[in-house]
Amino acid sequence: MSLNAGLTTIHEDDIAKHQAAAQSLVTKLVILESDDGRNGTALAGTGRRFVSTVSTAGTRRTREVELARTVQSVRADDPMLSPQQHAVLFRARRGLQVALAVAEVFSRQSDLEGLQARNLAAPLGGEEASRFKALLSASAYIAAFTFAAYLGATLPGEGEPVEDGGEPDYLFDTPQDALKSMVAGLDRTLAGAPDDAALVSRARAFSRVAIEGLISRRARFTGLAGFENAHIRIEQDDFTLSGFDVAPGQKRKPLVMTFKKPNEIIGNHIAKYQAMKLAKMLVAYDFERQLNPFVELGGFLFTFIGDGMPGTGKTILIQMLAGLLDDYCRIAGYAFHYENFGVDQISSYQGKSGQNCKEFVTNVVNPKAIGFGTIDDVDQVAAKRSDDRASAGQHEVTAVLMESFAGASTVVRGNCTFGMFSNYPENVDDALRQRAGARWLVDGPQTEDDYIDIFAMLVGRNHSIPLGGHVLFEGQEIRRAVSSSYEQHARPQEDGLLAVWERHEKEHGAIRTLEDIGSYLHAIKIAEPRFTGRAIKNITDAIKMRAMDVDLPDDWFATPEAFMHKGYDEKKAMIEELRGPITMEMVLQEINRYADSEFRYTDKSDDAAVSDIIRRERQREKAIREMEAMKAEGRW
Repeated sequence: MSLNAGLTTIHEDDIAKHQAAAQSLVTKLVILESDDGRNGTALAGTGRRFVSTVSTAGTRRTREVELARTVQSVRADDPMLSPQQHAVLFRARRGLQVALAVAEVFSRQSDLEGLQARNLAAPLGGEEASRFKALLSASAYIAAFTFAAYLGATLPGEGEPVEDGGEPDYLFDTPQDALKSMVAGLDRTLAGAPDDAALVSRARAFSRVAIEGLISRRARFTGLAGFENAHIRIEQDDFTLSGFDVAPGQKRKPLVMTFKKPNEIIGNHIAKYQAMKLAKMLVAYDFERQLNPFVELGGFLFTFIGDGMPGTGKTILIQMLAGLLDDYCRIAGYAFHYENFGVDQISSYQGKSGQNCKEFVTNVVNPKAIGFGTIDDVDQVAAKRSDDRASAGQHEVTAVLMESFAGASTVVRGNCTFGMFSNYPENVDDALRQRAGARWLVDGPQTEDDYIDIFAMLVGRNHSIPLGGHVLFEGQEIRRAVSSSYEQHARPQEDGLLAVWERHEKEHGAIRTLEDIGSYLHAIKIAEPRFTGRAIKNITDAIKMRAMDVDLPDDWFATPEAFMHKGYDEKKAMIEELRGPITMEMVLQEINRYADSEFRYTDKSDDAAVSDIIRRERQREKAIREMEAMKAEGRW
């Protein structure tokens, strides 16, 4: 079995056999360290130390490290360890065992084990010697990384540690040497901790600093390629190692956001309804099977794009969806991760924007949590590939998002969704926009009733102005509002598509069969070349979602046992019972909704170009008039 062939589970027996080695490392070890002046005199009032001006870079000295004694000395007057001290010491020892077990798996599944055996018989030479050295260093790096990641994932604590630690003096000769240097670095960070809270915080800070240092050194190691896609699981500790991604675990800062309730949104009926359905769909995810029944049954929404004029309610829609997910996850006890990717993550350093974007995607798709990722103002963050004025960082983000949303290696498990939002979707790269499975037109309040409702809601109750003959919020009743919104799409809304529809109806009559549908789609393709095979897939996904237009009953989500904590097969059966058939009305409405959006984007682009030409011509005429006046006055 290779490391990238799925999840590798390390059994307890493979970890237990390293206990003696790990115990000796936390009890007492002797290490040769470079004496770089780190232990100089502390400067009062700062976290820095006095560094001698005389270079001592070449000198090395031995140091005895007794981690258990360092941890014990935090409360020197008490011979017994406190729960926090025990947690730090136990997790350090257990982390060393796990790191040695992971390094062993790596050596077994790369050809390091075979090279090691041959090297014992007779020293290797030439190409084999170089390969052996590279793989041995790689296994040392993997052991150090695993130890740091394990400490960070298993030590108690919320959010970022406040303490600051120094980097260890890394050694990468063998896994044992690497772990010795990590224990020595941890010991130095913990030394002198004033109390238990500081001890735990310093240990977590050490983990963070060590991982940052290791990631910055990763490019030096040539034998790590096989480990990039590894997924290693330690069931007993609920610890998963996914290559070199330190994915967010169960422990995270609570989400701070102003949540909105569905009844606080006026208009945007289809977008609001689909967001409410999507929230319920996401928490149908089965953590044990790492799959969502809706992915198998059809109708799951992995990506969507919300577009509309400024001020029509895109932000409030994000707050509503995040709020619903946060509520459901709190009831079920699931981890929920919300993250927004914005312009602040576009970097001037080459490659950094792409890395930031990949990290954002990785955090959201983490199969151990329910994820919701948003890219607000996606037209500013991701550039059109044809746009020469955009920065290299924006082009990187476009490439990463395209690969992540519908690339060859994209796996949709159904635990997360990505929403792109824009006031100007016509400025988004065509290929990226077509990767959005659904189109949510966020056009805000539309009817007279909508405007009465929104004003009455926002003005509050501190007045005695009579309401008049209007029944408040009657038009916002979601079922009625959605069905009337869908019915509007029985015929196209955009002029360009309406012309195609009328021409097709004239030539072929009303659409009644699959052949008629295909013929209509082909007619749209001729009028709008961007209407490709992916557009058809997005439309069929939307139709399946409508067939699964099952409003999962609210009481399924009131308690975890009613639905969310049931087994995968039971969940799937419960959902299947509610599924309805696909109808011709549904099909035409979804084709027209999607095609309308493509024509709308094209028309917007054309209108912008036309406005630009008109403005330039007006400027030219004004310039000619001014030139003539200047000539008449002899100033030209």
